[in-house]
Amino acid sequence: MAGMVMTYMRPFRIGDYIKVGDIVGEVIEKNVLVTRIRTRKNEIVTIQNSNMLSAQTSNYTEAAKEFGIIVHTKVTIGYDVPWQQIKEIMESAALDTPGIKKNPKPFMMITALDDFYVEYEINAYTDNSATMPRVYSELHQNLLKRFFEFGVEIMSPHIFARRDGIDTQMPANYLNPDKS
Repeated sequence: MAGMVMTYMRPFRIGDYIKVGDIVGEVIEKNVLVTRIRTRKNEIVTIQNSNMLSAQTSNYTEAAKEFGIIVHTKVTIGYDVPWQQIKEIMESAALDTPGIKKNPKPFMMITALDDFYVEYEINAYTDNSATMPRVYSELHQNLLKRFFEFGVEIMSPHIFARRDGIDTQMPANYLNPDKS
């Protein structure tokens, strides 16, 4: 019965990139009894359609077509760096990321003011759900690159807790890789 209901509801199609519970991947088969999903690690997961009906399902492909999917990530930076500089760094890193749309523009949000650092979140649109893992990876690489270029240290509570006059936690030879 669940397979019949899903046929008429059409929450996803073969080829769609979806999330069901903790499983994320491409739908490769859908029949009356089960749905098969290939994860980004090439695992084939078979889910009974009765379980599909009771689970929360997100269809990234449909959302990307209609609205664009927002990829987002957070970093924590000390209070000594102006938020305007962080905004510039994060938005430019997002715009340099393949798969990120130029319009609507990426935007930064301040999501928390903690004891020792500010939590910032970059949000950017992509319209290709199947490449989201790569977009996230390249966005993270670009963020690291930009923060290092501007000499801004990405903080964490762990670094601050053990800080006692030690240098910033960034590669010393980032801007000049020939130095050892």
